[in-house]
Amino acid sequence: MKALRNILDSIHPHVMPGGKHEKWYALYEAVDTGLYSPPETTGVAPHVRDGIDLKRVMGYVWMATFPLMFWACYNAGYQANSAMAQMGIESAAGWRGAFAGWFGYDHTSIFSNVWHGLWYFLPVYLTTFLVGGFIEVLFATVRGHEVNEGFFVTSILFSLTLPPTIPLPMVAIGIAFGVIIGKEVFGGTGKNFLNPALVGRAFLFFAYPAAMSGNAVWVAVDGYTGATALGAAMTGGIAAIAELGFSWSDAFLGFVPGSLGETSTLLILLSGAALMATGIASWRIVAGVMVGMVLTSSLFNLIGSDSNPMFAMPWYWHLVVGGFAFGMMFMATDPVTASHTNSGRIAYGVLIGIMVVLVRVVNPAFPEGMMLAILFANIWAPMIDYVVISRNTKRRMARTAATA
Repeated sequence: MKALRNILDSIHPHVMPGGKHEKWYALYEAVDTGLYSPPETTGVAPHVRDGIDLKRVMGYVWMATFPLMFWACYNAGYQANSAMAQMGIESAAGWRGAFAGWFGYDHTSIFSNVWHGLWYFLPVYLTTFLVGGFIEVLFATVRGHEVNEGFFVTSILFSLTLPPTIPLPMVAIGIAFGVIIGKEVFGGTGKNFLNPALVGRAFLFFAYPAAMSGNAVWVAVDGYTGATALGAAMTGGIAAIAELGFSWSDAFLGFVPGSLGETSTLLILLSGAALMATGIASWRIVAGVMVGMVLTSSLFNLIGSDSNPMFAMPWYWHLVVGGFAFGMMFMATDPVTASHTNSGRIAYGVLIGIMVVLVRVVNPAFPEGMMLAILFANIWAPMIDYVVISRNTKRRMARTAATA
């Protein structure tokens, strides 16, 4: 590592302003501070040097998704291998099948499932990282800024929200739209008010609905159709989910078709709990989302409906189907686009919890409401903080006047 440090130090003068390679400073800085702690320190009070900077914070979030990456590979392979066994297919087609077939298609084998699913998750993630990373470096170079480290998180979160069968050109288009329109046009990380991963995901859903919804996109086997638990609930309620052979425990553990990283509620909650323990994710937002979802779904349960089976879906099913848990733990808690005041975070979370159930239950054309609920709350987050700060300021002024 000392040799690498010496190499980076030797390059440093050439990429600084005035150096012959100064246009590559953004790329150099990304590598240097990604591998080593920044050398800058504050020399006067009240500041102290801390080993945690924004790159490390984003790195912790990225590492928290490792269990979800593993499960994305395992479940994508498990669903595909199970479908192949059911249909009597002995080998997968296409270039993915050329690699996946090295270790067979036994759905009872953990390794076989992970290896098969890897060839659906890995291309999606590499496409996202390369295309989005290129755009990040390009904007940083043109502006003369440092490379925004937030993309490490954006890239993996975006990848985990996609179905395994999505064509790779669509992945490239989606992440490009999310990074450029959702973040860079506003100035980069810290200046955007919408979650860029969700912006890219929303663009793909409305631009390419056939590749992002329906029963044919969730299991990576040509000719196989299988509804998700949430999709079945839209047409027949809990009874329709049972007809598919899915129990609540299956949905909680993640043995159901769905987006790559959104199926295992258990792993999502454990990973999210780790982020809350470190203070990176706000427990107030998570609590607010849960409270809003439980109250709204319980209200619909009380009202009931003879024509809409979603009115009867209890809160514990809302928790485990679709992208609710993933959105609650990883998307809603985005420190840039969420509310920043303590009271505002609770209100922001409650708003998301209410909106996701409203979209799922009342809107028959869009069963998955978490994406839209979070984007809607992103828009209102600045107003929520403004109201909270204004009220706090008025109370302080009133106390000051009373004691004067």
